[in-house]
Amino acid sequence: FHSSQNCGHTYPTFLAVLWCAGLLCSQAPAAFAGLMYLFVRQKYFVGYLGERTQSTPGYLFGKRIILFLFLMSVAGILNYYLVFFFGSDFEIHIKTITSAISPLLLIP
Repeated sequence: FHSSQNCGHTYPTFLAVLWCAGLLCSQAPAAFAGLMYLFVRQKYFVGYLGERTQSTPGYLFGKRIILFLFLMSVAGILNYYLVFFFGSDFEIHIKTITSAISPLLLIP
């Protein structure tokens, strides 16, 4: 019961940062992180069926993916304001960096 309730509480946060990261930064790394998050939540849920210590790695891994998506969203918002106020666009650099960092999400 607790694992499904925890998944229900974190799902709106996940959707918000996923959409913001995909729309404001880059779609491919955001989609990859979203798929990874779904697999991690499954691992978290299955870990709850055993001992509670088995669910901890899935929980921490999920938090790391949410942080990555949040940082992508912040980078996209900062880029928008840099374009709006100063006319300098760093979108290509941000997409390159997020595409290079997203495979690091596979490291447990």
